[in-house]
Amino acid sequence: MTAGSHDETLAVLTTACAAVGLDPSGAKPIRLAENALWRLPGGIVARITRAGQHQPTERELRLARWLSAQGLPVVRPLPGIEAPATAAGRPVTFWEELPPHTNGTIPDLATLIRQLHSLPRPDFPVGRLDPFVRIRDRIDAAVTLSDTDRDWLRDRLADIQSAWASLPEGLPECLVHGDAWTGNVACPLAGGPALLMDLERCSVGRPEWDLVSTAVKLTTTGTISKTEYERFCTIYGHDVLNWPGYDTMRAARELRMTTYAAQHAATNPAWRPEAQHRLACLQGHNGPRPWKWMGIV
Repeated sequence: MTAGSHDETLAVLTTACAAVGLDPSGAKPIRLAENALWRLPGGIVARITRAGQHQPTERELRLARWLSAQGLPVVRPLPGIEAPATAAGRPVTFWEELPPHTNGTIPDLATLIRQLHSLPRPDFPVGRLDPFVRIRDRIDAAVTLSDTDRDWLRDRLADIQSAWASLPEGLPECLVHGDAWTGNVACPLAGGPALLMDLERCSVGRPEWDLVSTAVKLTTTGTISKTEYERFCTIYGHDVLNWPGYDTMRAARELRMTTYAAQHAATNPAWRPEAQHRLACLQGHNGPRPWKWMGIV
């Protein structure tokens, strides 16, 4: 966190609160990243999105209300504020604060994704899944990498995009989360159903994309056991590892994870060794999968 990011987003928050009649006094930052989260008194969380994202943010609000009405446990927008406020070009949305919670478990995630995928499509536009959104921007921002390495990543992106265009048939398209991992599931400490969070990428697309996020934890990073993965498949009812398109989707997910680390390395030195390590893995310098990839907060 930098003072600039704190002060900048606090100014955005103050303006947005004034526009919707909320008092920002006593607001405290929860997370200051691409999307900034602030906690307001009274059980309210404000989410400040990147500039130019008004339409996707508005869609996320509408989807959250629709999903809740369908009976899916999700984060809930604050009642009475129908549209995002805008300050300094950045959309700001307001949500009901979650109770004390931990990240969800692999079974929690499988249950929620199965429920999500079984829903009908909404009767309003939700867009189509774009698994490559912002990857090129991340590569451009990865200034701690050499030009040669960034060119390699761009070529890798082009190759995977080409392979994606000819993916084999799989499960029927449906509403997908887009970033389905346990960090986007909240498990209340006092009990009750786990909740699905961060609906920014929710759209219509191939359900395998949501399943691959867990499968790579077995095959790429080795952060879950075979038993945990089998439990995930049993609950969901499908094993994406048996699908001929898995290698392509795995490659896309690995590229997202690598460029995420590389982008953060440009502003946070703690990420630099990890970014180089992930890149070296993709380039074939660190042996076969699974590789040990660290999560850095």
